[in-house]
Amino acid sequence: MNQRIQKISTLLDEKKAQDIEIFDLTNKDYIVDQVVIATAMAGKHSHSLLDMLKTELKPIGEVFYSTDEESEDWLIADLGDIMIHIFTENHRKKFNLEEFLTQIQKQKFF
Repeated sequence: MNQRIQKISTLLDEKKAQDIEIFDLTNKDYIVDQVVIATAMAGKHSHSLLDMLKTELKPIGEVFYSTDEESEDWLIADLGDIMIHIFTENHRKKFNLEEFLTQIQKQKFF
């Protein structure tokens, strides 16, 4: 796990994000190299997690190219080669992004 992903994971864990998963999609046919998924305890917690990531990562050079904060049940941060998804528990179960990303991880190119 690279240092950037480790830092993101550690920050999320320290702020009580749950079930943090990391998908390495390097050399796969996907829009980013790595995806981080975490579960927030509630909608306000999801916004708090994203705000904390911005506060901690921007000063050390991380660029947030885009964020989708329309629904507190599913926040997305695009860091270029890393995508961070912060879900509430029900939305994480409903959309089951892990299954989709696991299939991409298993892809083999000839």
